Amino acid sequence: MRSKPIDPNRHPRLLAAALLWLFGGSLLLATTLVPAYTVLLGWTPFFWLFMAPLAVALTLEPRLPQHLLSVRKPRRRPASPLIWN
Repeated sequence: MRSKPIDPNRHPRLLAAALLWLFGGSLLLATTLVPAYTVLLGWTPFFWLFMAPLAVALTLEPRLPQHLLSVRKPRRRPASPLIWN
C-alpha cells in the first residue's frame, strides 16, 4: 500500500481558505445578515461562521495572533538628541 505524496502547497491554501471563511463569516455577523443567535438554531450560526474558521486557522498557524500583533505594533524610534543645552 502506497501513501500519497504530501502536497507542499496544501498548508497555505488551507490557511487562506480558513482566513477567507473567517473574514466572510465575520462580515455576515457584523452586518447582521445572519444573526449570531436564533431561537431555532441557538449559537450555531456564530459557531460555524466565526469560531470554527478561527479554530482551523489557529490549528494551522498557532503563532498567527502573535505575528499579527507584532506587525501591528508601531516601531519605536530612537530618542532624538536634545537641541537645547
